[in-house]
Amino acid sequence: MTARTGCGVCGAETIEQAMRNVPKVAAPKVAAAQRVARQAMAAAMKQLPSLQTLNMATGATHAAAWANFDGQLQLVREDVGRHNALDKLIGALAAGGMDTAQGFAVITSRASYEMVQKAAMAGIGLLAAVSAPTALAVGIAREAGVTLAGFVRGERCMVYADEAHRLTKSDDWKA
Repeated sequence: MTARTGCGVCGAETIEQAMRNVPKVAAPKVAAAQRVARQAMAAAMKQLPSLQTLNMATGATHAAAWANFDGQLQLVREDVGRHNALDKLIGALAAGGMDTAQGFAVITSRASYEMVQKAAMAGIGLLAAVSAPTALAVGIAREAGVTLAGFVRGERCMVYADEAHRLTKSDDWKA
């Protein structure tokens, strides 16, 4: 029986029912000043645990954070659900009138297709995850023009989608 509510595939009988048409995230010629270096993603991810106050108290929450191009965290939102943490971050960005073209999001979870869809719908052009993306997430990221990095740990990561060229060029990027 199809449920009335749910996130992603929950509540859908087929994958087609779960999919949403997502707009392409605008990135006509990303300026050099707006490109993100691996060091910036590493810096953002490194700062995140010390700003997760709820996780420090419980050890059981995910976080989604907003960073500027230098990797300095501007906003952090937490929730037991990774989707909810990203929803809270997107809401805070909207409530604060922040321009989603002026930074990137980092998440303490895997990058599922729903996370990529949410990023695209909010106009977030770069999503950096501490863990792996799903194959469907990679496909949606490429279609929507979202730069997607996974396994962002230390100064290493895997880049799965960067058709908009939001990342600086570097010989040590893994692709």
